[in-house]
Amino acid sequence: MKTMLSLVTSLVLLGNMAFAQVKWTVDPAHSNVRFEVNHLGISVIDGEFSKLAGAVESKDSTQFNQAKISFEIDVNSINTRIAARDKHLKNDDFFNAEQFPKITLTDAVLTATKKGEFTLKGNLTIRDITKPVVFKVKQNNGVITDPWGKKRAGFTASTSINRMDYNIKYNDKLPNGVEAVASEVKIIVNTELVKN
Repeated sequence: MKTMLSLVTSLVLLGNMAFAQVKWTVDPAHSNVRFEVNHLGISVIDGEFSKLAGAVESKDSTQFNQAKISFEIDVNSINTRIAARDKHLKNDDFFNAEQFPKITLTDAVLTATKKGEFTLKGNLTIRDITKPVVFKVKQNNGVITDPWGKKRAGFTASTSINRMDYNIKYNDKLPNGVEAVASEVKIIVNTELVKN
């Protein structure tokens, strides 16, 4: 009986170890979400969201294959360095920050493609529209221990979306038909994670 009890206890402990998750938090002071969009067909305008939060759960403290990710961006933190443009981006032509103050990435999972590289598939919500999105992700130099003894990992993720798919409906065009603000938007996310 004692042998059976020991065996069951060992199996339970092994099962708990197998399903244990390592939790990480996005360090907002060392992370950013940037975007780039073509203007008038001749130049690129960029900007960022300066307030964000996120969490990651990995299977262990060094491997991120199949890690689960959630991310939240404060739309009101948009910054393109031009106050009038930022105000316009917050109104209903673009993000409608009053009604939809958050952009979220949910149900997202990292899948390794080769050493240090991943795809990230999840559901991106902007305004009241949720659509699947795929990011290309690169891990930046593995996992390190910072001078204060904390484990950290850094990633850069990129994708492009069609803003019209998310009801970001501003659609002025030049007489030749070129969009004043292009529909395609490039997104670059630089994230530094801290192990909890």
